[in-house]
Amino acid sequence: MNDIQFEIIDKLYFVEPYSTLLKEIQVPENVLKNELKEMIKLGWVQVMQFDEKYKDYVATPFFNVDDLHSYYFLATKAGLLNHHTKQ
Repeated sequence: MNDIQFEIIDKLYFVEPYSTLLKEIQVPENVLKNELKEMIKLGWVQVMQFDEKYKDYVATPFFNVDDLHSYYFLATKAGLLNHHTKQ
């Protein structure tokens, strides 16, 4: 886990929108997008959407990787474990 990924996981103990990550993590947007894509692929971050029916955030396996602004994110158990064991 690199330093940017560590910082991303640090922000995702609770569901956060992409806009918050972009504002709080001081990297260019293309870097944030690439790191998020990699972390999703590794299973460290879950993509979430707000479900009006349940009035809650739910995991979505289907998302547009080119439109991350429309989604929310949450660290997975695997992501948190990697975050806690980073030396």
